Amino acid sequence: MSRLAVITPTLRRPQSLETAIRSVMAQTGPLRRPDEMIIADNDPDGSARETVERLRSEAPFPLIYVHAPKPGVATARNAALAATDASLIAFLDDDEIAAPGWLTALRQTQSELDAQVVFGPIQGRAPGAADSNRPYLERFFGRDGPRMDGFIGAPFGCGNSLFVRAGTLDGTPPFDVAADQTGGEDDALFQRLGQQGVRWGWSAKAWVEEAAPPHRANLSYALTRAFAFGQGPSQTAARQGDWIGVLRWMAIGTGQVIVFGSAAAVQWLIQSPRKADWTDRAARGLGKLFWMKPFEPRFYGAAELKRTQRAG
Repeated sequence: MSRLAVITPTLRRPQSLETAIRSVMAQTGPLRRPDEMIIADNDPDGSARETVERLRSEAPFPLIYVHAPKPGVATARNAALAATDASLIAFLDDDEIAAPGWLTALRQTQSELDAQVVFGPIQGRAPGAADSNRPYLERFFGRDGPRMDGFIGAPFGCGNSLFVRAGTLDGTPPFDVAADQTGGEDDALFQRLGQQGVRWGWSAKAWVEEAAPPHRANLSYALTRAFAFGQGPSQTAARQGDWIGVLRWMAIGTGQVIVFGSAAAVQWLIQSPRKADWTDRAARGLGKLFWMKPFEPRFYGAAELKRTQRAG
């Protein structure tokens, strides 16, 4: 059977990291056990080392620590990939908790579909959010899809995914380090894979739970992230020198701002429960218009490091 590694990048989240690791240790089913789990510590101080070393003796598989001291999520993912030769790569973020049958479901779906990349659903949680915003935030941090396994038309993010390494993650470091501070490090990768004809699979039973911490469980953070998500298509086209594509995405963004922005204004006026959802759509349209570097929000890498230093 093909060797499988679970990769988890982390930056100063010791409690949620331990929970993520233990959820992999608690996997059930016939294909439950990875050949190894790699923790890519993105903290210059190497703060995750203690957690990994403490749990190593409990893990029923090798628990490998990799220090990637230059803060940035793309750098961390690339460093973890360089530390394994496994032919199957599963990504689990350090704020995600895998359901007991997660890994078995991903592997079975990949085998049955013969898909090169498979994604699973995410149950979003926002325990610290205001009651009025929690439904939107839990949808925002979650991921929904078909009720049955099968092929899907577009990819999701790397969290809760399984890659067949050959043809997807092999060769040069696949994740764009230019996105270290902003996120979206997988956008260019997925666009390239899509152009190569890679088919995306969906594993309906491969559940993980993602709990948003207090500094993220609010409208300001989520809508800023929505704006950044909207920037992705325009930025990808710009990186490829496809200026007609940039103009096309900007035109789409203009329409979204007008239509969704108007709808959002009405929803806020009548205090509809869906007001944040419409504002989210308008923010994504705005991102397609203002895709340039000066407008890029910073969520990861150095920005997250500074936030944790202030919190400490």
